[in-house]
Amino acid sequence: MDRKITKGLALFVAAATVAVVPAVNGASAASGAGPAATAGITWKPCGTPDPHGVDAECGLLDVPLDYRRPNGRKIQIAVSRIRATVAAEDYQGVIISLPGGPGNSGLCTSAAVCVPAAVRGAYDWIGFDPRGVGSSVPALSCDSDYLDGPRPEYVPGSRNIERTWLRRSKEYADACRAAGGDLLDHMTTLDTVRDVESIRKALGVGRVNLYGISYGTYIGQVYGTVYPETVRRMVLDSNIDPRKVWYQAALDQDVNFERSLRMWFAWVAKYDGVYHLGKTADQVRQRWYATQGRLRTAPAGGVVGPAEFTDIFVYAGYFQAIWPTLAELFVSAVDDPDAELMVAAYESSFRPADDNVFAVFNAVQCTDTRWPRSWPTWRRDNWRTFRGAPFATWYNAWNNAPCLFWPGKVSQPVQVDGSKVSSVLFVGGTLDAATPFEGSLEARRRFPNGALLAEVGQTTHVLSFSGNPCVTGVIADYLATGRLPARKPGNRPDATCDTLPPPDPTAASPRIDSGAVRVPGYAVRR
Repeated sequence: MDRKITKGLALFVAAATVAVVPAVNGASAASGAGPAATAGITWKPCGTPDPHGVDAECGLLDVPLDYRRPNGRKIQIAVSRIRATVAAEDYQGVIISLPGGPGNSGLCTSAAVCVPAAVRGAYDWIGFDPRGVGSSVPALSCDSDYLDGPRPEYVPGSRNIERTWLRRSKEYADACRAAGGDLLDHMTTLDTVRDVESIRKALGVGRVNLYGISYGTYIGQVYGTVYPETVRRMVLDSNIDPRKVWYQAALDQDVNFERSLRMWFAWVAKYDGVYHLGKTADQVRQRWYATQGRLRTAPAGGVVGPAEFTDIFVYAGYFQAIWPTLAELFVSAVDDPDAELMVAAYESSFRPADDNVFAVFNAVQCTDTRWPRSWPTWRRDNWRTFRGAPFATWYNAWNNAPCLFWPGKVSQPVQVDGSKVSSVLFVGGTLDAATPFEGSLEARRRFPNGALLAEVGQTTHVLSFSGNPCVTGVIADYLATGRLPARKPGNRPDATCDTLPPPDPTAASPRIDSGAVRVPGYAVRR
């Protein structure tokens, strides 16, 4: 975070850094205090300077491309570790971070960013890039130009727009067929779960701790189903609903992002004295859509059209800490004919995830389970959802549309059953849009030895990043002692935290100097 940012975003970064979880990617380690065996991984310095002097190590682990053929072709999983520093009697073991996405990197090469001070020394923190991602070999990339703007607007107001997006989606799937080959048949969540188990074996430990965020919670749920006897403790923050992978999950997101965006509109209206965008949420909303419509014929900077405008403001549904930043970018789009600030911010931080992330996002979701292969089904369901949730519905639909044509072999999703897992702490915000709270309730129901901590009224996605001391305190206590909140009868939270208030742009000047804005370092998928 070496660029100038708003106060709200700076607060987000501070919260992410001190949270009781690897803040942006995964974390890592295999300690001098604990087991040293890491057969199959040759460790070397990652090469990233750490201000705290904690040296991270990186390596590659050979795993089968196809676990049904363990002696066949191998691929490599990039792994990182940051060793525990406590005495042997205080050592808590290995903890593997399960990154979000699908498609996000999980390597961690700096303890200052990834490993919280509160529990840094007690665990060996292990991070990894899932198969196909980042530094793992091979890394999947299909079309490096696919996400460049301006792209067609998301809402298919004409059959021409619809046909254009369908053609683009098919061409992307075809490009992935050419680029991915046999890898595409082995990119499911279950494949990643087996890779996690391979990492555990390579580290030479009998039981492992897991820390999953967003999509990583689904990896954790499936791991706990397949390998329950190896789970010691598990924190799953912002949970995927295992009943809804993945088509229905996207439709549910649409409804919840609409609620979050309307909350942001109301927040902007509350501070009309700062932003002058409207005194009511409805006025702000009308101005937002009018501004988006203007970009249809004149994309800002030749780059930001209606689709890219949506890409920027979808962050309002992920992180309250950057609400002031987004309001400033909205002001730029309204007041500046060239919207230079918004364009620069889009180019530096808000454009969609790179092609590797997008390719893996589709490779996992399109083969975890069968998606509808009938476009009329997609059209009907998305227009029905759009009527009540116009903001994100078609954004989500076209991001997922390569699944209509995906060449990889489709599997059956694992039926999540956590009845044999001895301990898990679920965490969720009751107004989370990306992973609606019903997912945390359903995950809790399937893990009878777990407990659910809820932050009531929170829209921010992944509460480990929120900076709420109530939330991070419960997580830290669980990691230190194994103590869970007492489980309550029925399917409801077992403990709650009051939400932090939204940012106040009147507390200090929210103005930003340029488009050099930074947003959270993982792709905003799940």
